[in-house]
Amino acid sequence: MTNILARIAQHNRELVAQAQAVRPLADLAAQAREQAQEELSLHGRHAYPFLHALSVPPMGFICECKCASPSKGVIAPVYDPVAIARDYEQAGAVAVSVLTEPLWFHGSLEHLAAVSRAVDIPTLRKDFIVDPYQLYEAKLAGAAAVLLICSILDDDELPMLIALAEELGMDALVEAYEPDEVPRAYQAGARIIGVNNRDLRSFSVDFGRSISLRAQVGPERIFVSESGVETAEDVALLNQAQVDAVLVGETLMRAPNKQTALNELTRLI
Repeated sequence: MTNILARIAQHNRELVAQAQAVRPLADLAAQAREQAQEELSLHGRHAYPFLHALSVPPMGFICECKCASPSKGVIAPVYDPVAIARDYEQAGAVAVSVLTEPLWFHGSLEHLAAVSRAVDIPTLRKDFIVDPYQLYEAKLAGAAAVLLICSILDDDELPMLIALAEELGMDALVEAYEPDEVPRAYQAGARIIGVNNRDLRSFSVDFGRSISLRAQVGPERIFVSESGVETAEDVALLNQAQVDAVLVGETLMRAPNKQTALNELTRLI
């Protein structure tokens, strides 16, 4: 999987180069910054709705719109991200994560833009971000937050992208996997730190990873547990560890009734 991460990251660099050939960075950045400035003028300050949504106790649910994945293939043969996101909102999700990576996850920026227009809760661009260009795209597609993965960003790129996201009025969910990536996220200025419970080599799930790394993240930062949540017992375990929010994808994507499934996950907290 580590190799797949590298391949996806490289493919995204190629996609960014192709996009810039059509729409230059300067033009995209100017439009995104103009939009951010309009929002700043309206609110007096950036609202950062994703951060605030995840701050409400006892635990927030970031529910994911995901058509496919490298490990599971196609999850949703009939995929309507807007309908799914509306179901999540009605079920009580605090935010919606939208996959935009096209090759392995069958996502698109159009999905993100459509969902952002359709729901009142904040949206997260979940992708393998390697370039500022992708942050400007996310802003113009209505995202309130972006995912930044420590393992594919170096010590110069990570703080730069966090700062740019916040400058544009977006939050950054900074994902760590290895224990040494949590201090990296801290030093880079992350306000929201997520830990991936899925082993990137075997695909096995270990909530002990979130539980052990939770202690490294102080109460002044939001802590998100990502991947592998399937049962109410899983949620109760993470809640006991004082996790602020969980990101749930496949379990809800496969559920015929999103509200029933989310109610089941939350019944023990």
